[in-house]
Amino acid sequence: MAAPSALPVPDPSFEARKGKILEQLAVPDAEYSDASPKGTVDAGIRPLLAKINAAAGFVTTSSCAGRVSVFVEGRKAAQQQQQQQQPEVAATTTARTKTMTAGDADDDGTDGGTASIQPASTQTVAGLGGKGGGGTWLYVSHDPHPLAGQGAVVDWVKELGLLSDEQDAASLLDATGGSGAGRDSERRLIHFKFEPMILHVLTASPAHAQLLLRCALHAGFRESGAVSLVAAPSGERPAQPVVAVRSMGLGFESLIGHVQDEDEDEDDHRKKEGGGGGGGGRQQQRLRLIVPPGYLDTLMTIGHERFAENTKRIRRFEEAFCEATTAAEPRRVGPDGRAWEDAAARRERMRAEGLRRKAAVRAERRTEEEEEEEEEKGPDIDLTSGTLIESNEQE
Repeated sequence: MAAPSALPVPDPSFEARKGKILEQLAVPDAEYSDASPKGTVDAGIRPLLAKINAAAGFVTTSSCAGRVSVFVEGRKAAQQQQQQQQPEVAATTTARTKTMTAGDADDDGTDGGTASIQPASTQTVAGLGGKGGGGTWLYVSHDPHPLAGQGAVVDWVKELGLLSDEQDAASLLDATGGSGAGRDSERRLIHFKFEPMILHVLTASPAHAQLLLRCALHAGFRESGAVSLVAAPSGERPAQPVVAVRSMGLGFESLIGHVQDEDEDEDDHRKKEGGGGGGGGRQQQRLRLIVPPGYLDTLMTIGHERFAENTKRIRRFEEAFCEATTAAEPRRVGPDGRAWEDAAARRERMRAEGLRRKAAVRAERRTEEEEEEEEEKGPDIDLTSGTLIESNEQE
C-alpha cells in the first residue's frame, strides 16, 4: 500500500460531532444502550473501534463484528392487506422469540419453536430480503459457535431455535420441500444467514475517507464505499464523508424452511394455558424445515470458517489503519520553522547536539596540539653527513 501524504487538520465542526459520539460511547456497559435491539457494542470489534476513535479525523458511528442468524421473514404486502381485512388474531408466542424491526436489526435472539406476529395495525412490510414486517429472530450469534466445525454431534434443530419443547424433529420436516405452503407471495421463509463485519466511520475530510478506503480494500473489504463527499450547500462546514467498511462476498445465505399457518382448537389452547374449554379456534404459526436436519451442520461449519476469515480481515484492516494513520499524521511546525517537538524530545535533541559539539571541539584541539608539537621539534640534523632529516621520516 502506497505511503499516504499528510492529512489536513480536522475542522472544529467535526471535532464537535466526534466529541458527542465519544461521550455516548464512554457510558459504562451497565448503562450503555444504543439504537440497535441488542443495545451494546460487539466485544470482538472493540479493539478496532478504540484505535479508530483515537485517531484524529475519524470516529465510528455504527458497527457489527459479524454474525450468524436464523430468522423468519416478515409479512409481504399481500399478506398485510389480507390480514387487515380480517379480525386480528392473537399470535402464539414463546418466551424465547423476538420480533424483528423494520430495518436490518442487530439483536441477540434465543431459541423458540413458534413464530410470533404483531397486530395488523402496527405491522410494517418486509423488504425483499425478508427483514422487518413482524419477522422473528430464532437465533443470533456474533461469535462462532464453540461446537461448530469441531466434528461434534449437535442437535442443530434445537440449538438454532427451530424446535420447541412440544415438537419433535420429525414433525418439522416438510416432505414437499415447501411446495405445498401456498403461493410464493404468501410464504414466510426461514433464512440462515452469515454476515461479515460492517463498520460506518465519520471522517473529517475526503482525504481521511480516501485513506480509510485504501485500508479497507487492502484488508479484503472490497465492497467498501463512501457517501457525503461534497460539502453541504449551506457552506456551514466542509465535506465530512461517511465510510462504510464491508465485504458482501464473504457473506452467504440459505433458505432452510417456512412458516405454516395452522388452526389450533380453542379447547386445546385453553388446556395448554390451564383454562377451561370454549368454541372457536386460533391461528398458530408452525415452523417447517425444507432441508434435512443434517444440512444445518454443514451450514454451521461453513459459518465457522467464514467467522475465521472475517477475523483475519478485521486484523489486517486494523494493522493497515494503524500504519497509515501513523505515517499520515499532520506535520506540526514550531515557531522556529522546524518540526514541532515536545519538551522531552527537545531536551534529548539538545543533549545530542551538545555532545556532538563537544566531540568536535575536542577533535579540533587534539589536531592543533599535534601540529604544535611537530613545530617545536624542528628538523633533525645528521652530524656525520651534514644533511637534514625530515621530521616526519620514520627511522
